[in-house]
Amino acid sequence: MSREFVSSDEIRSLFAQAMSDMYRTEVPLYGDLMELVAKVNADTLAANPALADQLTRNNELARLDQERHGAIRVGSADELSTLRRLFAVMGMQPVGYYDLSVAGVPVHSTAFRPVTAEALARNPFRVFTSLLRLELIEDAALRAQAEAILEQRDIFTEGARALIAQHERDGGLNEADARRFVSEALETFRWHGDATVSYATYHALHDAHRLIADVVSFRGPHINHLTPRTLDIDAAQAQMRKRGMEAKAVIEGPPPRAVPILLRQTSFKALEEAVTFPSDSGGERGTHTARFGEIEQRGLALTPKGRALYDQLLNQARDGGAGSTGADYAARLRTAFEQFPDDLDTLRREGLGYFRYALTRQGLTASAAERAAPIDALIASGLATADPIVYEDFLPVSAAGIFQSNLGGTEQRAYEAHNSRTDFETMLGSRVIDEFAIYEQWQKESLRALYT
Repeated sequence: MSREFVSSDEIRSLFAQAMSDMYRTEVPLYGDLMELVAKVNADTLAANPALADQLTRNNELARLDQERHGAIRVGSADELSTLRRLFAVMGMQPVGYYDLSVAGVPVHSTAFRPVTAEALARNPFRVFTSLLRLELIEDAALRAQAEAILEQRDIFTEGARALIAQHERDGGLNEADARRFVSEALETFRWHGDATVSYATYHALHDAHRLIADVVSFRGPHINHLTPRTLDIDAAQAQMRKRGMEAKAVIEGPPPRAVPILLRQTSFKALEEAVTFPSDSGGERGTHTARFGEIEQRGLALTPKGRALYDQLLNQARDGGAGSTGADYAARLRTAFEQFPDDLDTLRREGLGYFRYALTRQGLTASAAERAAPIDALIASGLATADPIVYEDFLPVSAAGIFQSNLGGTEQRAYEAHNSRTDFETMLGSRVIDEFAIYEQWQKESLRALYT
């Protein structure tokens, strides 16, 4: 048997494609969404050649059609730490800590994703992974019951566990084992319509929070969406409605801008799916809503200074009325973000976003003395470009808004902020990576290369 190892990038690509194929079968509307996004992206690129050139320069155009993020919710430390090991086989590491309890969602999360520019260019698959916070279940008896239920299940196949251990022991997987790993790992993310709890228990969990029922009541943590990247989310949302998809009323994140920043997301409402409960509880049939179709538009990665301004303005818009559920929210959001600069030069000069610098063709032929000029002078004279570094991560408020819209549609503020990053990292089995440090490194490396 061959000992030649397959790269983690290749395994990630195989897994992302297998996940997409599976989800398209389980949720046919996902296929419609993919076709819609492809059409919007093609139209956007045709109308904006400068954007096409920018994406090509930064290795983003080739990855666009395959770009996805998924989301999964787990219930225990063992499930979380084993997922970390599973994703490591695919070259995906935990980046960022997200406390969604501040938005009434009893989870905290991280994003498993590639962390190098080269790996992201190969395949930027990401999985937003949330851990249920059992301590936020107020009913002590229900909390104990949920914990006992979670202790009894194993969301990973024996084959997946064995191949993870083999990868850790040998330092990689050959092609046959890599394909077997993809097949075994996919089982963790598959939808199962048979609940593992009684009808009464499901509803008790559901009454505590819909997401608690979703995490605890099934054999596995079914992937609840796969998200393609669009270049024009407003056009995509209009097309969703034109095609009869029940799109969210509000696009999460910042308002429409000349320079997109961070992340904007929308979705169609969660599917109502048939569920069969155990025969010892009467074999009742019911329904469950969890899985939905989501699309996203990614923009400039913001610096800590830019992120602080973003959070300030977002809170200003949300606190100016009925959160993001008020009919005037879009207007409040636009008004608040008038204070956020909306041109690349100002964003760069004021240190609000991260940029990737490179010499132009003219710059490559310039003299050493000319290339030694300060960066602003190089850009002004056409010797260098400053392209926005795309945001590769997630927004806690944005993600929570998507969660809430598909778990009942109304905001709730049932949980006070209980940031518990240390506890999360203990259960994860590693520290999470600071996303700002990644973007800062890319910017510094591009500047260093400019002057060498």
